Amino acid sequence: MDLPRIFTIRESSHRIHNPLTADKLAVLGQALHLAPGARVLDLASGSGEMLCTWARDLGFTGTGVDISTVFTEQAQARAIELGVADRVEFVHGDASGHVADEPVDLAACIGATWIGNGVAGTAELLSRSLRPGGLMLIGEPYWRRTPPDQETAEACHATGPADFRPLPELIEQFGDLGYDVVEMMLADQDSWDRYCAAQWLNLRRWLDRNPDDELAPEVRAELSTEPARYARYMREYLGWGVFALMKR
Repeated sequence: MDLPRIFTIRESSHRIHNPLTADKLAVLGQALHLAPGARVLDLASGSGEMLCTWARDLGFTGTGVDISTVFTEQAQARAIELGVADRVEFVHGDASGHVADEPVDLAACIGATWIGNGVAGTAELLSRSLRPGGLMLIGEPYWRRTPPDQETAEACHATGPADFRPLPELIEQFGDLGYDVVEMMLADQDSWDRYCAAQWLNLRRWLDRNPDDELAPEVRAELSTEPARYARYMREYLGWGVFALMKR
């Protein structure tokens, strides 16, 4: 049980595996107005930057669960580096079935709603770990502009235009599921650029070090096409945000 290697190659230098800058992540944590000692569950926690920095800066505690052994090891190392290993733990496992042993103050899935087969399923999964009156965080793409055709949607790494919604409709979906949207943090074009462009440098440096690896042709193909695809399609059509929800 692990992520395919290409994912960890592509984002090998990333501490945040979404188009959210460190500054935006810090502002989001502050905006939630949770007390020190708040318990957090982060499903698909990646390299643990959210939990680790919020534990250091805001006094939160909690657990992260991720299917990647590489990212889980990076998260554990980050907790030690920031001096918060006594407050946060990171578990290698399938986040799609994970429920906290005790109710938490904040349950999060930032950019991986595939673990619940979409927004509705992920909200239901997170709700199983959340205390009454607690906060839920969901990170999800949305269409900045609705793709005009199937080709454009696929170029944004969607299976079709129906995969995502425009921002107002995504917010309405949360309401239809019985949640109030009480805060949000949206990626901007600069944070998208930082997230995606850093992948290209990671791919190139890996390729230079591993020209004979069995993945080298796949990495070369991606590096040859992805910058233009991003500039032509993703940068124009795809948005992304983190939404804080409370049950009505």
